[in-house]
Amino acid sequence: MPKRILEGFVVSDKGDKTVIVKVERTFLHPVLKKTVRRSKRYHAHDEGNAYKSGDLARIIECAPKSKLKTWEVLPKGGADQAA
Repeated sequence: MPKRILEGFVVSDKGDKTVIVKVERTFLHPVLKKTVRRSKRYHAHDEGNAYKSGDLARIIECAPKSKLKTWEVLPKGGADQAA
């Protein structure tokens, strides 16, 4: 099964080697037929402390690294190095 990749903005970089990424999704409400926005915050592992608050980050699923961290950020740059 392929690993999921999500994209969002870093809202906190206060932890060592950890960033919190806010990912927004939009969907059509089943009854109201209106576009609804929902957001969720993910704790992600950032080995080099490269991301700062406000940066656009792409995160990928990984094995659990701690109680809350089951995602890691993809390295900055154009090429995907996840595989």
